[in-house]
Amino acid sequence: MSHAAPRPLSVSARGPLRGTLTVPGDKSISHRALMFCALAVGESRIRGLLEGEDVMATAAAMRAMGARIDRDADGTWRVHGVGVGGLLQPEQALDMGNSGTSTRLLMGLVSSHAITATFTGDASLSKRPMGRVTEPLSQMGADVRSSPGGRLPLMVRGLCPAVPITYTLPIASAQVKSAVLLAGLNTPGITRVIEPVPTRDHSERMLRGFGAEVTVEDSPEGKIISIHGEAELKPQTIEVPGDPSSAGFWMVAASIVPGSEIVIHNVCMNPTRTGLITALKLMGADIVEIDAREVGGEPVADLRVRHAHLKAIEVPADLAPSMIDEYPILFVAAAVAQGRTVARGAHELRVKESDRIAAMRAALEAAGVQCEEFEDGLAIQGSAGAPLAGGGSVASLLDHRIAMSMTVAGLAAAAPIAIDDVSPVATSYPDFFETLHALTGAAQ
Repeated sequence: MSHAAPRPLSVSARGPLRGTLTVPGDKSISHRALMFCALAVGESRIRGLLEGEDVMATAAAMRAMGARIDRDADGTWRVHGVGVGGLLQPEQALDMGNSGTSTRLLMGLVSSHAITATFTGDASLSKRPMGRVTEPLSQMGADVRSSPGGRLPLMVRGLCPAVPITYTLPIASAQVKSAVLLAGLNTPGITRVIEPVPTRDHSERMLRGFGAEVTVEDSPEGKIISIHGEAELKPQTIEVPGDPSSAGFWMVAASIVPGSEIVIHNVCMNPTRTGLITALKLMGADIVEIDAREVGGEPVADLRVRHAHLKAIEVPADLAPSMIDEYPILFVAAAVAQGRTVARGAHELRVKESDRIAAMRAALEAAGVQCEEFEDGLAIQGSAGAPLAGGGSVASLLDHRIAMSMTVAGLAAAAPIAIDDVSPVATSYPDFFETLHALTGAAQ
């Protein structure tokens, strides 16, 4: 899965955002839906699947391990699963492109099957640490051979039957938690994960929906998530709600561009994913939930967002697990707020698709924003609602969230912001720029 040719873009202010939109299906849920459907016996259907490059990497990997996955003309995906324990030996390396979620969760799946899989990825993914996942999987009996530094390419030779473990997460990571739980699916006995800090719980919710025996209980050490192995998953019809991470770009854009008013339909409101909304409301954002409901076991709502005069805050560090992917766009909101916003406790940003702390500091400074960098975050001096200076050049570093965040910054800048490459946006939000043009009434 080679990276697309660079696509430079110059972004300038173009007036208020108005209208209604639906964001792509939630990326975390889309990955899991494909994996769990591929492990059920029979045909499952998925509607609203995110069709970005990251999720397509998951689909390709599950096909390579025996599942039949087809897309109907109406956008419904049909998945004929192989059953837990039924994964086949892939004939060649699994190319994960830029998708860390695909890589880490699939490593978990492979670990308790009697197969061997080699994982490769693009330049960005190959820099990301995998040791946090390989450590517990090795405890379960998997044989993992990685490149120096615990990075890709790496090979996982699964053990069947694997060994159930009780594992306490050393860092707040839904990917590590999910990898261990997925390894536990085909492991006799009970596999347990203890998470001292709650993380997104899509795996637990969805596995229960497929018929796995998953329990969650509180303890002095944190939440204990237990899965009973050698599960039999039953086919399902999945409705994927809109991705709150994708919605975040429009929430901030409408908040910082005067005269804006938008409604974002069908946004996942899982409480482990709404940290950005909480932070923006603390800053004074005008975000109203409409028609709260439940879709496929996940809370969902429509969000009406209007322009507001944002004020700086000290971002509560305990929000980090529920908004770790949204910090880049929160930094843009802070750049236009009144006062000095301080966001700390986000060490994980250093090991995302890029070092998002350093990348956003450099990008915002290129747009004329004063920043102070910490090991675990940024302090940002806002413009008090005045346009950003703009006029600089930004490196996206193959990171879709840097590219989209700085596109939003360009909407509130006095001079255009030049982004060296926005092609990575296709990994998570293929229609991002079409939506931008529709909301601003600008010609493409």
